[in-house]
Amino acid sequence: MDYRGWERMAALRERLDGFELLRSLSPEALDAVRAAMRVERVAKGKVICAQGEVVERAYALGAGSVRIVQTGSDGGEAIVRFIGPGEMFGAAPLFTDRRFPADAITVEASTVFSWSGSDLLALMARHGAISTNMIRILGTRIAQLQERVRELTTLRAEPRLAQAILRLAAQAGRDGPCGTTIEMPLRRKDVAAFAGITLYTASRLLSAWQKAGFLASRHGRLTLCDIRRIRDMAEGTQGPRPCPAAPAK
Repeated sequence: MDYRGWERMAALRERLDGFELLRSLSPEALDAVRAAMRVERVAKGKVICAQGEVVERAYALGAGSVRIVQTGSDGGEAIVRFIGPGEMFGAAPLFTDRRFPADAITVEASTVFSWSGSDLLALMARHGAISTNMIRILGTRIAQLQERVRELTTLRAEPRLAQAILRLAAQAGRDGPCGTTIEMPLRRKDVAAFAGITLYTASRLLSAWQKAGFLASRHGRLTLCDIRRIRDMAEGTQGPRPCPAAPAK
């Protein structure tokens, strides 16, 4: 790694207070977290932790993006979640059966921070704020999974897809002159798997939304050009309509 690469990693290492696990920590606690932390640069498409493996470390994403993919006994795959910068992954098994329930795979070249299981548990015992943050993280993830189960059992394909896109925009969106861009590269098959619909259906709907003018795709990144209309579709109150700038023929 060149000097600039090391410099970027050093800067990320210093900005730990923005991580969901480390919010509201004292400078002393942050120093202890840094001392126990490993920093790695991981190439695109690499498995960081594999489904069924025994947990040895807990992870947080410094930069890049990660998909969490669970494979069933029949070989079918489901994308459980995408991980963005500042978010934890792979820690929950420390409190259950100590085996990863899914694969964590880099969507793009990423910077990954990690702690050994014993170090993380020791940090939680010494610094109550870390324990409180961990409880909040796990509680939020459970609530999100419950909401996704409800969507899968009660919503049609179109509102499910709209809900998935809105969820990704809330997690990794950046506002710009053309709308809100989801700052992680997404394949259509990933979006389909995350929404729980077929690739054919996802492709058909995404193409229709792009033609209507309220969704755009550039270099694998989706931009929500008219987030209000996508919210309407997520609520099942409105189908695709062309934007004023792109009238229906």
